[in-house]
Amino acid sequence: MRSLQRNAPWFVSMIAVAVLTGAAVTVAQRALQTDVPQAADVRQLSTIFREISGRALPSVVSIETVSRRTAAQPQIPDGPFKEFFRNDPDLMREFFRNQQPQRPSMGMGSGFVIDKSGIIMTNNHVVSGADQVKVSLHDGREFIAKEVKTDPETDIAIIRIDAPADLQAMRMGNSESAQIGDWVLAVGSPFELEFSVTAGIISAKQRGRGIAARESFLQTDAAINPGNSGGPLLNLDGEVIGINTAIASRSGGSDGIGFAIPISMAKWVSRQLIENGEVRRAFLGVGIQPVDINVAESFDAKVGEGALVTQIRRDGPAAKSDLQVGDIILDYAGKRVRGLSNLQGIVERLAIGKTHPMTILRKGKKQQIKVAVAAMPKEYFGSRTSRQPSTPPKNEPKNELGLEVRDLDADILERLDLGDEADGVIVVDVDTDGAAYSAGIRRGMIIQKVEDQSVSSLDDFNAEIKKRDSNPRIRLFVRIGNTSRFLVIRK
Repeated sequence: MRSLQRNAPWFVSMIAVAVLTGAAVTVAQRALQTDVPQAADVRQLSTIFREISGRALPSVVSIETVSRRTAAQPQIPDGPFKEFFRNDPDLMREFFRNQQPQRPSMGMGSGFVIDKSGIIMTNNHVVSGADQVKVSLHDGREFIAKEVKTDPETDIAIIRIDAPADLQAMRMGNSESAQIGDWVLAVGSPFELEFSVTAGIISAKQRGRGIAARESFLQTDAAINPGNSGGPLLNLDGEVIGINTAIASRSGGSDGIGFAIPISMAKWVSRQLIENGEVRRAFLGVGIQPVDINVAESFDAKVGEGALVTQIRRDGPAAKSDLQVGDIILDYAGKRVRGLSNLQGIVERLAIGKTHPMTILRKGKKQQIKVAVAAMPKEYFGSRTSRQPSTPPKNEPKNELGLEVRDLDADILERLDLGDEADGVIVVDVDTDGAAYSAGIRRGMIIQKVEDQSVSSLDDFNAEIKKRDSNPRIRLFVRIGNTSRFLVIRK
């Protein structure tokens, strides 16, 4: 482990709330005291949980992994110490004490059958680095995995076994339709307690914890513990809507905050792994940032809607379109954009090489353009660290924003590894109690635009700032290393 109500009657919903507030016993007692039909409604929730568990357990598996990491056979080093080691066996044993073969590393996790031909879904971190993967079915039968394919980007893996004739596949649901407050069941093998079932609700959607490069987790308070990883998260129809993946915990066990990969993402990834042996993703070749309250006010947009374009990469397909830095992408390929991870999820699943319609907000007005996607290069997201000038010369005094900036010159461009491709002014100091610092401006950033006006010198920058003396806020377009973003300074 990484550190429901469509068919139920209305009364079940009331009981769900009662459980969460600690009043379940009182509500049940009142139901029993009033009339029999209500008591039957209370018991129906238990019946639903029982039926879901009974149908799901035959498709859930327990996974045990073995990693054999053996140290190389120790060799006496050549040179003047060779005879010395041979003449002193005790010293030689001490020297090689920590170089002995290591014991095999064991791991536990869960999974579930997605195809009766023997294909099982689990987490990448459950099987990553394993030399052997053993799968145990609910009835006790055991199989050694024939094939393991993984996608570390999403923490998803599929494994294949020689399928028995009676293998049952789990029914897939729709994680997009799952709503906050819906009842869910988590199934897995926590702490080696195989095939355990816990109940809870969907607490939140589209959570990110920095666990995987691609994540938009479902959050649940159904108990998830070490060993639950890779097991299914089920709705009240008994359908898989997520893969139990991680917890937020101070104790190492369940503290009521667990995360599951949405099955909508997992289905696409698993199909790619089965068909291609790897995940082939599409990309636009743009840098983006969220539309927070500062960006929304500055661009006359709505908070949380769309994604703001901060960079268009010269090697990407967007460079061949009408898309511009400063545009806010509102929808793409017929799907509404609700933030960065949402846009990423839309783009990477599109057919590579195809052109799709895009709605953008440009200077307060909606426009329709068309943008193609291309295959994402494997090394596309390589990062480059921004280096700062070691001894900056005397600069302009800080302005009312708390900024000290200077012109870019050949020496700075070389020190920052930017070649001759950057225009603007560089920030060499920021008052920690000033408005610029509060907006996120830091030393070493290159300011390339004030509002929509490009600045190529200190004089340009000062002139544009002076024009906006009376403005309550100023939007700057800055470059940090090989990325860019908009920052809004509130005076």
